[in-house]
Amino acid sequence: MKTTSTISKIVLSASVVLLVLGCSSKKQSPTTGWNYDDPKWGGFESAKNSEQGTPPGMTFIEGGTFIMGRTMDNIKYEWDNQPRKVTVSSFYMDECEVTNEAYREYLYWLQRVYKDNPEVYQRSLPDTLVWRNKLSYNEPMTEYYFRNPSWANYPVVGVTWLQANDYCAWRTDRLNERTLIQEGYLDFDQEQQGDNVFTTDAYLAGQYEGLTTKKEVKDLDPNSEGTRKVKMEDGILWPKFRLPTEAEWEYAALGLVGNTTKEGRILERRIYPWNGHVVRTDQKKYYGEMLANFKRSRGDAMGIASALNDHWEYTAPVNYYFPNDYGLYNMAGNVSEWVMDVYRPNTTNDANDINPYRGNVYITKVLDSDGMIAEKDSLGRITYREVTVEDNINRRNYRQADNINYLDGDLSSQLSDTWKKTETTGEEAATAEEDNTQKEQGSNNMYEYGKTSMINDKARVVKGGSWKDEALYLSPGEKRYLDQSQSTDWIGFRCAMDRLGSREKRK
Repeated sequence: MKTTSTISKIVLSASVVLLVLGCSSKKQSPTTGWNYDDPKWGGFESAKNSEQGTPPGMTFIEGGTFIMGRTMDNIKYEWDNQPRKVTVSSFYMDECEVTNEAYREYLYWLQRVYKDNPEVYQRSLPDTLVWRNKLSYNEPMTEYYFRNPSWANYPVVGVTWLQANDYCAWRTDRLNERTLIQEGYLDFDQEQQGDNVFTTDAYLAGQYEGLTTKKEVKDLDPNSEGTRKVKMEDGILWPKFRLPTEAEWEYAALGLVGNTTKEGRILERRIYPWNGHVVRTDQKKYYGEMLANFKRSRGDAMGIASALNDHWEYTAPVNYYFPNDYGLYNMAGNVSEWVMDVYRPNTTNDANDINPYRGNVYITKVLDSDGMIAEKDSLGRITYREVTVEDNINRRNYRQADNINYLDGDLSSQLSDTWKKTETTGEEAATAEEDNTQKEQGSNNMYEYGKTSMINDKARVVKGGSWKDEALYLSPGEKRYLDQSQSTDWIGFRCAMDRLGSREKRK
């Protein structure tokens, strides 16, 4: 008869064996049982779960639900911004507006890298003549505002919506290039010229070599040469910079994170990006301090000498006033800002209640005859085209590329019902091009700028008050619009970035 000690040893030994057999040094698929990250089992690389970092110059905006739309009477009696409840996903936003110095850095890079193609630099220049006024002396602003170091930390103006988007794309590439250099996968290449420049798309498509280093990612594919370039799945590259949507901008400007209870109830609707009036009343030492620069009344742009109220008749430094509860500066006053959306009066009634946005034009990479990504262009960029109805013949959620006029009550929406169709027959496919032609003609008739309408498909939403506005426009719920190819002395911009994965910032 075995003793208790002997039995215990046998049980312990069996447990150890089972533990060893049940565990593996390799991560296994929960669905197939195959090893991940193991060349002997095919070499599939498992996702490296990691928390997204905060991009330089940005702050994290935790998403949520809020009441979007106007918070006070509209003196123009416009009915294009009715209050409604929407949800915004978490994202990142620049703490400050893009400055003159930051934009000059962009121009310097363009001039240095595309010196043989000066048009690239020329078309990116801000229009410094926007400061001119036929009945005002503004030549110092025209000549010095953008270039003089005294105004380096002030918001860039005279930039169109199109130029702002180009800046976002450039910033994406520079951040990803820097990241690859810091991680050791690329070396500094100060000789980049023409089409031999780093762009994120070209790198991922294998069309940019650069000055590679000895450090490469180990390729676990048993049929590979052993190493490979960084892929998006590695979690090293950043998402794209872009302009914020109107909903994102308004949500971030309100900063309701400091205006809610633990149960998530909003204590009161804010008129401005802070509680109360346009001066501080929450801390005694700051009583009476202005919270934004704006035009108090006709002729009063900054107060009287020795007692200036908001201190600036034009723009102010981008971090001069107190930030809101999200840590964002100048979400009221200073300059108004471009956002992504195309302006339509009825968007408030039609847009989705989660991340509402009007302006989707779906694109895809251009492929060559072999089905591979086409060769990059003369600026080193991968080329894109709009998707076609034929591309999406069996798709239910959308068909055509341009969805700007979807459900906006325009003539093209009334002429054809294909906007709302979810299934395709052979007969419908045959008439798809005819429908598209109808839509284009209808849209042109409905939104023919200056003739039948003051807006068209190029009218972009502008948010926030500026130095040139009275207090009415300081409310985040107010909005205006301007053609995407035009610029002014009171409109600037700031960038945003998508938040991937977790919607809250884990500690």
